Amino acid sequence: MSGGSVYHVVELIGSSSDSWEEAARNAGMKRHAFLFPTTRISTAAVSAAVLASALLAGCGDDTDSAGAAEPAVLSISMRDFGYDDIPNSVPVGTQLSVTNASATELHEFVVFRLDDADSRSVAEIVENDIEAVLTGGPPTAVLIAPPGSDEQIPVVGDGTLSDPGRYLVLCAIPTGADPQEYLAAAATSEGPPQVAGGPPHFVHGMFAELTVTS
Repeated sequence: MSGGSVYHVVELIGSSSDSWEEAARNAGMKRHAFLFPTTRISTAAVSAAVLASALLAGCGDDTDSAGAAEPAVLSISMRDFGYDDIPNSVPVGTQLSVTNASATELHEFVVFRLDDADSRSVAEIVENDIEAVLTGGPPTAVLIAPPGSDEQIPVVGDGTLSDPGRYLVLCAIPTGADPQEYLAAAATSEGPPQVAGGPPHFVHGMFAELTVTS
């Protein structure tokens, strides 16, 4: 796939990183919108998913949550161009977090649940049917991290995987895109941001399979 995908802006909710807030202000953004790369995926659908996750997070029963066990948190390191420390499977309810070991590249951890009837490898799906995945509905989770950062920004969900099944994980940031220029352009662009960049990172092999077990 070439770098000609359509890029939509999705509202960034709940960033807790002071350093990211400062970087965002420097790029002309204010608790800004994050650039989520897709091919024709509905902006409204993804925005609704972000809003729903925020509302659900704030509407739980205090009594129940006080007695609930904390979810297991698994840290994944993102690099050029792959994911380290990602297991083959995790139990349902596992919460994922990410860091970025790259010195220059912005990376993301985008999670799509695959259809139960789909027995193809994720490599085959990425090679032959990635558009169907990207346009098939909003992702389960989107976590990003700036270069060299151990502070993630949750864009969709908080990284918790609540449903059993097979998942495709990928990064679709254009290769070589300047992180600040890319995000600043996304803040004002209604289409693809006009920044230099090559093919999405998954073209270089930045994708993985993860199974969530019940």
